[in-house]
Amino acid sequence: MKNSGKALLAALRLIGLAFASLLALAAVGFLIGAFVVPRLDGVHPPVLDVAFLSKIIGDLLLNYLTWTLVGLWALFAAFTFYFFRDPDPLVPTAANLVISPGHGKVDAIGTVNEPEFMGGECQRISIFLSVISVHVQCAPVTGRVACFKHTPGQYLSALKAESAQFNENVLIGLEAAEPRGEKIGVRLIAGVIARRIVPWIKENDIVQRGERISLIQFGSRVDVYLPRRAKITVKPGDKVAGGETVLAAFD
Repeated sequence: MKNSGKALLAALRLIGLAFASLLALAAVGFLIGAFVVPRLDGVHPPVLDVAFLSKIIGDLLLNYLTWTLVGLWALFAAFTFYFFRDPDPLVPTAANLVISPGHGKVDAIGTVNEPEFMGGECQRISIFLSVISVHVQCAPVTGRVACFKHTPGQYLSALKAESAQFNENVLIGLEAAEPRGEKIGVRLIAGVIARRIVPWIKENDIVQRGERISLIQFGSRVDVYLPRRAKITVKPGDKVAGGETVLAAFD
């Protein structure tokens, strides 16, 4: 499936950066133990305490602290692999459906004004993604990317649906193939921890329902904008799976 494996690559990059930092700290400990301490050992008594202290620090960095950091890095690697997991969705095949772009919990459904793509009043389904949710997003419908807009902003808590008004976000507007010409909007919203939105599509791309379209790194929110005539099939409190759960249908 298109874009499969990109989340894993993102995880490997983060784990690699963390490992490089670990090696840098280990190198500092080695240099203190191998070069600084021997030089201080041969000086006059007034600085012998410094030599002794430096030796302790060097031993600590080389032995205890290094192994502690290795353990922390292993935990970080395990969590990162878990966070960036990317299961293949079981995409519904029935016609005229809008499926969830994100994994998480529906915590707000209502009517809003979205002028940038929807052109005015529309329905909105807001989905909160916790740090333990899958953070790969999928296309809710088959269609063309008619709008792609990145808006810089703040990094307020994504726990509140109103964070879409202030936080950094990416608006993706889709012209659906079925029903033909219907507008479906998806807004990817950064949060306190999630500070990087990684889109895998661009304007005028053709996407298939359930296709991977983006990644938000660590806890965030996804809003879905629907025409007034769409019949919403979920309610606040429902847990949804990206690429699988039906959010709405058209008659």
